Amino acid sequence: MASHTRLLTGLDGQRYHFDAGVFCLELLLTGGPGPVGEAYEILFGPDDLAEWLLDSRLNDTAPVRREDLDITMADLSHVVQFRNALWHAAEAMAQGKAIEKGHLEVINAAVGEAPRPQIDVVTLRRHWAAPVTGKQIAAMAAREAIDLVGSQRLRQCAGDNCYLLFLDTSRPGKRRWCSMERCGNRNKVREFRSRSGAAS
Repeated sequence: MASHTRLLTGLDGQRYHFDAGVFCLELLLTGGPGPVGEAYEILFGPDDLAEWLLDSRLNDTAPVRREDLDITMADLSHVVQFRNALWHAAEAMAQGKAIEKGHLEVINAAVGEAPRPQIDVVTLRRHWAAPVTGKQIAAMAAREAIDLVGSQRLRQCAGDNCYLLFLDTSRPGKRRWCSMERCGNRNKVREFRSRSGAAS
C-alpha cells in the first residue's frame, strides 16, 4: 500500500507529517464530530472538499483535476454525515469497543457508485471519469471503511490528547504514533526526562 503523507498543523502551531494509511481515514482529517473534530473542521462549502481532494490519496490512482470534480451542497452534507459516522465507528474499532448500529447504517448507506479510473485511449494516461461527485467520494471511502471492520491494524495515536486514527501499514505492525515528528518525539522526551529524574 503506497505511503501518502500530508503536512498537518496542530492547534499549537506545530507542523508534522501524517499518513492515515487509507483514503477513508484520510478523510477524517477534514474535521469531525465533537469539540476536537469541530476545531479542525475545514468543510464549509463544496469548494473546500474539492480543494482538499486535489492533494488526497485519489491521486495515487489517477491525477485529480479540479475541473473533473462536481460537488454540490447536498453532496457535502452527505460526505460530512458519512465522515462523522466513520469517526465514531473507527474510534470504537481502534479502542476495541462495539460500534453503534446507527453509525454502521450510515456507512452502509453511503456505499454506491465509486469514482471510476479510466485510461486515455490516446495518451494511455490514467484519469478519473468525470464528473466525480461528492457521493462517489463517500462511496469510495465507505467501501474502504467496510474492509477495515475487524482489522487488527486500525490504530488511534497513543499520544496524550491525540485522536488521530490510522491504518498501521508497517511491516512489523507496531506503529503507535500519528507521527514521530510529533507524538513519537514527545514520548521520547518524556521517557528521557523520566530516566534522568530517576538517575539523579
